Amino acid sequence: MKLTDKDFILAQIPLFANLTAVERSLVKRRSEVMEFRKGQVIYREGDAPDAFYCLLQGRAMIYTAGAHGQNTVLEYLHHGKYCGIISLLTKEPHSVTVEAVNDCRFLVINKNDFDLILQKIPRLAIDLSQTLSRRLKRKDIHQKTIFESTIISVFSSHSQAGKTVYALNLALSLKKETRKSVLIIDIAQSDLPHSLPQRLEVASAPVVELPDLSPDSPVSLKSHIATSKFGLDLVCLHYREEDEACLGKIVAILGTLVNDYHYIILDMPAHLDRFIFNILNQSDFIHLLSSSEAVDLKKTRRLIRRLQKEFDFRPEKIKVIINEYKLAKISYAEEIELLGRGIFATLPKIEFGSGGRPALDEPLSEYALAVRRIAREVGECLVGLVLGVGVGYGFAHIGVLKVIEEEKIPIDIIAGSSVGALIAGLWASGYSSAQILAITEEFKEQKSVWGLVDFTWPALGFIKGNKLHKLLKKYLGNKTFYDLKLPLKVIASDVRKKEPRIFDKGPLVDAIMASCSMPGVFAPFKFKDELLFDGGVINPLPTEALLKAGIKKIIAVNVTPSREDIIRQYELIKKEMTVTVPENIRKRQWFSLKQYFRSVFKMNILEIIFSSIEVLQSEVAQKEAQSADVVLHPDTSGMYWLELHRAAEFARRGELEARSKLDKIWQVVNE
Repeated sequence: MKLTDKDFILAQIPLFANLTAVERSLVKRRSEVMEFRKGQVIYREGDAPDAFYCLLQGRAMIYTAGAHGQNTVLEYLHHGKYCGIISLLTKEPHSVTVEAVNDCRFLVINKNDFDLILQKIPRLAIDLSQTLSRRLKRKDIHQKTIFESTIISVFSSHSQAGKTVYALNLALSLKKETRKSVLIIDIAQSDLPHSLPQRLEVASAPVVELPDLSPDSPVSLKSHIATSKFGLDLVCLHYREEDEACLGKIVAILGTLVNDYHYIILDMPAHLDRFIFNILNQSDFIHLLSSSEAVDLKKTRRLIRRLQKEFDFRPEKIKVIINEYKLAKISYAEEIELLGRGIFATLPKIEFGSGGRPALDEPLSEYALAVRRIAREVGECLVGLVLGVGVGYGFAHIGVLKVIEEEKIPIDIIAGSSVGALIAGLWASGYSSAQILAITEEFKEQKSVWGLVDFTWPALGFIKGNKLHKLLKKYLGNKTFYDLKLPLKVIASDVRKKEPRIFDKGPLVDAIMASCSMPGVFAPFKFKDELLFDGGVINPLPTEALLKAGIKKIIAVNVTPSREDIIRQYELIKKEMTVTVPENIRKRQWFSLKQYFRSVFKMNILEIIFSSIEVLQSEVAQKEAQSADVVLHPDTSGMYWLELHRAAEFARRGELEARSKLDKIWQVVNE
């Protein structure tokens, strides 16, 4: 593999993405890309540690061998997940077998090179330690039944923040969305009651009294775990703040529970005592709830500072969640300013009369949907949709969206470049595929494409873009990314920095305009001090934007024809088509420019520019497609990019392609 390709690969892997150029160069020299065929074993349970493996493409299955020759599947690996790390760090044999589910590509670093990299880049060891703690099990207790466990503490700096309701609904949503084992632990001071047994309709929930446990005897919790009819397991704990031994006991308890639960949710009391802070430190993540009132946001900010200063909590470990139950009248930007950091999620007010379990009882309520999105992100089962460039070809995206709607395929985030950004923006705003197709009626007449043309001096582009801006305003108004029903990432290209510019906040129309500014045709879009061009210049199929956002399952729609199709189609167009300047344009007095524009359109300059860009984009799009789990590539033969009046036919081609790949799509979504 070429070094440039390996640069692209390392930039997509979260573990290596933030390394310096020098550090990344070391990893690049000391690693290799290896391919494994479907059914091939990467390493077996009991083998000596040999290498670090990071999955780049495809899916792999992790399992252990049972006593009677039956395998127990623990986990499926997707892009960016790595394995082999425990054995490398502990020097013990592999405790699992890893096998390719389909053809896979791994980034592989052998043992000696891996040790050298950790010596040269010690902060990598810190990043890996979190994964190590989530995967190490107490083998002396019993054989592990899961591959990786995650502990999440739900906490607040003030009472009445809605943390217990959130903790319960997060646990319920994790169970539903991941179909994995989930335990919720209700922690309270010894003189206070537990509320979760009643909410989970558990008639008799035994309580673990930490002060009464012997510190020297092994902890057995089987008789203290209550199973609810909703599929959640529950443990209730009592502690005394002044009893320092309670901390060691709860750590021992967690050490046994991580053998059997993929997710452990700790409902923490809102007390700022040493015991609570130490328990928070045992967690992989802290979900810190706050109301949207200024006084509570300031308390939360002070708490975060204390956690970071006194306990050295890493910023990425703390996720701030705003509960809007008080309906404070301050803007999102003001909330961020008061917190001094970003907001992980926002919970809308629970509807009046809710029983405290909207994830079950009112799954379509705004609160339940918000928690569902959080659970899918925590559970790493988010599905991302990527819509690529292509002008008229891009209308094939509409047919793909139609299939997604009809089949109820869960899409959690969407990204797009150029026309892909336009259609993604409309869909994320709430327009259905049928409504988006109806909008294309603006281009029903073949000549209507000229309605978007407003000439400018061609030093930067032939078309100013004012008419396109007016069209976008008509359907999107003043919407911002915060107003969308679905998270969206719009990709443009920074002219000066020669790098992608990812928009996920601010005015939506501005972002789409920047992404649609095809170089040589449209004038570059000016955003603050930036000059931005079409996102397809750098990311014609922007899978990288979703990979950086941590999305593990990606469906990509590549509507750009192959290089061979482009060349063949271009030769056909040259013979059969000429572009005619409309009468209203020919009658305008262009003075010295009149003859110039006539000659321009006789040469069909737009076709030449687009075809040149299209050939380059095709190569890059195929490379970016390798990062997707499923790639849809509609057949657009016999059609070309400027036939905007054939939107319905483009959409039909997209629908046919999506239906032909439904089995593959559901396989990825359900694993």
